[in-house]
Amino acid sequence: MATIVDRRTFVAGLSIGALAPRVAIAQSITDSAGRAVPVPAKVTRVFPAGPPAAILLYALAPDLLIGWPRANRAEECQFMLPDVCARPEVGRITGRGNTANLEVVLALKPDLILDVGSTRETFVSLAARVQEQTGIPYALLDGRFGATATSYRLLGALTQREKQAELLATYFEETISTISERIKNVPASERPRVYYARGPRGLETGLGGSINVETIEFLGARNVAGERKGGLAIVSIEQVLVWNPDVIVTIDRDFAATVRTDPVWASVAAVRAGRVHLSPKLPFGWVDFPPSVNRLIGLWWLAKILYPEQFPEDLRALTRDFYRRFYHVSLSDTQIDSVLAGRG
Repeated sequence: MATIVDRRTFVAGLSIGALAPRVAIAQSITDSAGRAVPVPAKVTRVFPAGPPAAILLYALAPDLLIGWPRANRAEECQFMLPDVCARPEVGRITGRGNTANLEVVLALKPDLILDVGSTRETFVSLAARVQEQTGIPYALLDGRFGATATSYRLLGALTQREKQAELLATYFEETISTISERIKNVPASERPRVYYARGPRGLETGLGGSINVETIEFLGARNVAGERKGGLAIVSIEQVLVWNPDVIVTIDRDFAATVRTDPVWASVAAVRAGRVHLSPKLPFGWVDFPPSVNRLIGLWWLAKILYPEQFPEDLRALTRDFYRRFYHVSLSDTQIDSVLAGRG
């Protein structure tokens, strides 16, 4: 996950947390960071520390979600339960531009604070400090794509939704197993070189190991920016021309609309071959943004783009099934068209 912004400002106000009421504890569960989290006897209200947590929780138990890190747009709410999607903006504790201060969190009276993302010491320290000062259990779950099934099982235990969590975890594992089996024998020479383009100019990308390109790299595609390890980075068009990727994946509509006719990009192999693909992003991005369970349907989309012969499945049927399981909605044909067109 992104680094905590202005973390000191948030924790500076924690001293008033001693005034917060303590919740009744039933048991203790070890979270992804190895912390013992005291679990309330009954969880009815959960505060998501950031967007990945909100999405993970919504898929499992939408009734428990107090609100969203940012208010959802009308076009996003068409693909979620309307009453839950319309719940208020509560800000965020972690990630870029954190906006939730202690008073906001306490006023909402959550039984549990859920954070999904990095388990580095910075985030462990914040979780421990917030929990200690507020008396509100704070669970930190691993946000890496490969850890999704484990994180769902932990979330199920934290919220007493073990059966529902097991269904989602099993679906995730079966999907991963199916896709992994299909691609394991694809020769290195047939694995495409992929450039992940962000921003209206397409010059922001994910370096090797970045959470932003986890699914691309999971599929064994050669991330052209992968030799350098890190997160997001700005690169030059000259560098992209040197890389000369076979496939471009983007999340930016403006870039997708202009790159095919932009003379600067004309010599890139992906552009010449018509292999520039705009990721769907309603209600949440399929590749990244935010990095949560929404990336699972994106894995199918990417697999069909990168290895079309190995993945003959009907993407419309896969989309319909995923949205029913994880977003609790039944899509019309028109809605599926809108999603796959990358609108929003």
